Amino acid sequence: MTHDDWGHVRGELLKSVGKNNFSAWIEPIRFGSVADRTAHLTVPTNFIGTWVSQHFGDVILRHLISAGADIDRVEFSVAARDAAHKAETAASLPAETAPAHVASAPVAPGHSPRNLPDSVLNPAFTFSNFVVGKPNELAHAAARRVAEGGAVSFNPLFLYGGVGLGKTHLMHAIAWALRTNKPDLKVVYLSAEQFMYRFIRALRDQDTISFKEVFRSIDVLMVDDVQFIAGKNSTQEEFFHTFNALVELGKQIIISGDRAPVDMEELDSRIASRLQCGLVVDLHPTDYELRLGILQQKVEAQRERTPDLRIAPGVLEFVAHRVSTNVRVLEGALTRLFAFADLIGCEITMDMTQECLSDILRATDRKVTMDEIIKKTCEHYHLRQSDLMSPSRARNIARPRQMAMYLCKKLTSRSLPEIGRKFGGRDHTTILHGVRKIEELISVDNQIAEDAELLRRMLEA
Repeated sequence: MTHDDWGHVRGELLKSVGKNNFSAWIEPIRFGSVADRTAHLTVPTNFIGTWVSQHFGDVILRHLISAGADIDRVEFSVAARDAAHKAETAASLPAETAPAHVASAPVAPGHSPRNLPDSVLNPAFTFSNFVVGKPNELAHAAARRVAEGGAVSFNPLFLYGGVGLGKTHLMHAIAWALRTNKPDLKVVYLSAEQFMYRFIRALRDQDTISFKEVFRSIDVLMVDDVQFIAGKNSTQEEFFHTFNALVELGKQIIISGDRAPVDMEELDSRIASRLQCGLVVDLHPTDYELRLGILQQKVEAQRERTPDLRIAPGVLEFVAHRVSTNVRVLEGALTRLFAFADLIGCEITMDMTQECLSDILRATDRKVTMDEIIKKTCEHYHLRQSDLMSPSRARNIARPRQMAMYLCKKLTSRSLPEIGRKFGGRDHTTILHGVRKIEELISVDNQIAEDAELLRRMLEA
């Protein structure tokens, strides 16, 4: 692997991640060397290293392998840089910045790096750093039970939810706890993409037998973002057989995804059925109390490193109210405030917060439109917009129409008559009936409740 090869990889990454992501995250990376089946890359800051590792690590690994690199993993280290560059980097720090650690964990005792995949874990993602609230308390309790390392009544544990709600944090926390509680267990954590590319490598090298032996010797298999193998038929087939073999041997499996198994249309029905046999837990969007708790915990941890950190009254409450997208954005916003306060040497005031987070606050002010709601509802239920506006009272059209009416009422400031006009000139009483019908069904029909929640997330994302 040469610097010229890295230049080619950069070109491919630009196509994969887009110009903005490339400019913000990939451009600062420099190629170092390849040793022990590991590509060593340098980054200007810990912030960038951790964020790239978590969000683009698999993509970089894939393109490096495609370019001929004989590697299994990518590691990032921080390059020396001057103070002026520090200030410049902090001033342009993107919102979704992860905790300031470059994740590179050792292999647990009993693990052979030549045989089992290395489990690269973020040292900040532990149970002690996970803030529990009503939206995530069941997922946290289930993860804690699995992390004890004893027999559990559910297998697999499937965690699902939107971006930045804590799925990966809980997965890493389980792995860290198992390494402490049961050091002799062979625990492997990897993304679904990493599983897929290891399988593709085995096919290319005509060594699928070794692949099967490795993955079926695992005591605890943890696969993150399983939705990425949906539609990849050969990978799904191998995953299904690996899954079955481990379950039959009494081994624990923990999986995460962005949706419930039944909602992953391209996921093999056998896999979806198997996943449904375990405990399927939804991590709900954060509420104000949970967001405030997360901010308070992060401030306490930061004060251990920076005792003179000063934050004006009301700042944390303001951020918790305004930054409600997901935990990653929330933590990234706070990290940015910490960086500014440290570099400038001042208190984090309300004025500074509003100026420093202006781009994030503008994004949270984005208003959902009725046109967007109608479009997303039609896509979700596989209908044409003309169907939604038609006089048809067929159940497969009337219910989605009522769902769209309900979302228009909840997510916009439009009046009932305005919504009625949007839906083909319907009377406001018809809109009110539709809204109340969905509200009633949400409390008794799990499918309607899930549809409403999923649509709301997509519209507010």
